[in-house]
Amino acid sequence: MSTDGKSAAPSSAPSPEAPDDWIIDQAWADYTAEDHAVWNTLYERQAELLPARACTPFLKGLDALDLHRGGIPEFARINDELKALTGWQVVAVPGLVPDEVFFHLLANRRFPAGRFIRRPDQLDYLQEPDVFHDVFGHVPMLTDPTFADYMAAYGRGGERAMALGRLKNLARLYWYTVEFGLIEEQGRLRLLGAGIVSSLSESIFALEDPSPNRLGFDLERIMRTPYRIDDFQQVYFVTPSLQALLDATLADFSGLYERLAGACDIALDVILPTDKVFRRGTQAYALRRAHDGACTD
Repeated sequence: MSTDGKSAAPSSAPSPEAPDDWIIDQAWADYTAEDHAVWNTLYERQAELLPARACTPFLKGLDALDLHRGGIPEFARINDELKALTGWQVVAVPGLVPDEVFFHLLANRRFPAGRFIRRPDQLDYLQEPDVFHDVFGHVPMLTDPTFADYMAAYGRGGERAMALGRLKNLARLYWYTVEFGLIEEQGRLRLLGAGIVSSLSESIFALEDPSPNRLGFDLERIMRTPYRIDDFQQVYFVTPSLQALLDATLADFSGLYERLAGACDIALDVILPTDKVFRRGTQAYALRRAHDGACTD
């Protein structure tokens, strides 16, 4: 199971902690020794697993930010390097934030991160994203100029999607790229999404398990494809390059949104004749999970 909830998926519930901009102090001094130990455990096992799996920009970003030093990193320290590289900053928020706040922060190159960390008994699954998912999973990619531009463009696009009533479709783009995307590097599939690289089990499943389909990036196809929020994905989309991802996001979505208004969703296990198929999955995992969860009389 992924340790990801969904950093991108906002919440409309107000928080008594939140100021008008929803940005709060990280309160780094309040972390306990146990908190730092949890970070170190999570970091060390992913650092061992990812060099052969994660994409090059993520690995370079991990090195550039030195996220292992001293347990949970202070956002102020990260921001010195991050801002110099791409103009981005990490800001602490009390939890999932409203749509308009999330998009406004991204459009202004501020990445909202939860400041709490999971308990030692939650290493392998957590429903709501914590500081490990948000910082380890997301922030290294923000050191890459092209990906950093993509995230800012996504924030601006989110504001437009809200006005047009197409937020559901745009959220799927984020899910299948920023959270659970794959990317092709020199003919090999590599991990891109934060929900994968921050999860021990999904780092393996996404690349090696025969169950899920791995399909080529197609913007309209992705926006018609729902996703799993509580289990491994049944389909992963493969981005050809970060530049291609940015170029797709900078396009005018007005015509696309008009077509989507009359289009039905595509089932998770379906492969269309127009899909570029990297690996046709067996769907064995999803079928097994459905059988295990079925009611019996």
